[in-house]
Amino acid sequence: ISKARDLSARHGYAVEVSPFIPSRVACATSQYYGIAGCGTLLVLDEMETGVVLVRSWEWSDGLFDISWSETNEHVMVTGAGDGSLQLWDTANHDAPLRVAKEHTQEVYSVDWSQTRGENLIVSGSWDQTAKVWDPALNRSLTTLRGHEGVIYSTIWSPHIPGCFASASGDGTLRVWDVKSAACRLAIPAHKAEILSCDWCKYDQNIVATGSVDCSVCVWDLRNVRQPVSQLPGHTYAIRRVKFSPFSKTLLASCSYDFSVRFWDYSGNQPLDTVEHHSEFVCGLDFNLHIPNQVTHTLFITVLSITITVKILVLADQM
Repeated sequence: ISKARDLSARHGYAVEVSPFIPSRVACATSQYYGIAGCGTLLVLDEMETGVVLVRSWEWSDGLFDISWSETNEHVMVTGAGDGSLQLWDTANHDAPLRVAKEHTQEVYSVDWSQTRGENLIVSGSWDQTAKVWDPALNRSLTTLRGHEGVIYSTIWSPHIPGCFASASGDGTLRVWDVKSAACRLAIPAHKAEILSCDWCKYDQNIVATGSVDCSVCVWDLRNVRQPVSQLPGHTYAIRRVKFSPFSKTLLASCSYDFSVRFWDYSGNQPLDTVEHHSEFVCGLDFNLHIPNQVTHTLFITVLSITITVKILVLADQM
């Protein structure tokens, strides 16, 4: 994905497929591994000739996560290293539509609610708090505290309104109720930092976690004494886990070991390992429109390549 200006110092942190346009993805990137410099938000389309740039915007700090609106095909939200959230519109060439800054440290996770009857954004920060926002990013509606480490991941339940899960450096997976602003469940899921979590799209009680201990664990929230499934195989920290939108027991994970792995947790077996990348893999998403198509993104860039986006289609039997 080449551009007239040099974006060689950008590193990809998150990728998400549009819920409206099957060929469109958004990528959140940072300069110098997010340690210093600015960030770039990219919107890309997959064409027959390859992946092309639709639009890009700059932000003064690194961008670490991205989530599309579930009600407007043009709008998305990002989280940044300066503690702010930004609302963007692909139909608007200018700066963000709105910026909200309440977190005191990096915003490492943002997610847009998926259940009917509500339209909310949740953010998770290294300041150990999660915040819930209305879509206009006015003042936050509530702030939730309880984690004793940085929050790396916040994901809305696709089933239960006002409910989200969070994963933290304190080794716990927590389930929150927004209405009561309370933690309903705290699971000591790993003995190491948890970098990612995701809800099963077919079962409101199933949540997966990915950890620095190199394992993916699948949990049944009705009985959390031990995981339903434990999936070892990665050799470095797992950066992101995602459940398939088409198969109840299929999930994918990406890692600092340069690989993407696919699992059927019902059999505790890996289905496939993809090693197309030559650097850390930080972003991962399933296409909601095309069964078994997965997009993932490289942590590091090469020369004029802004970000390496791999689009895979799994074998039919998966």
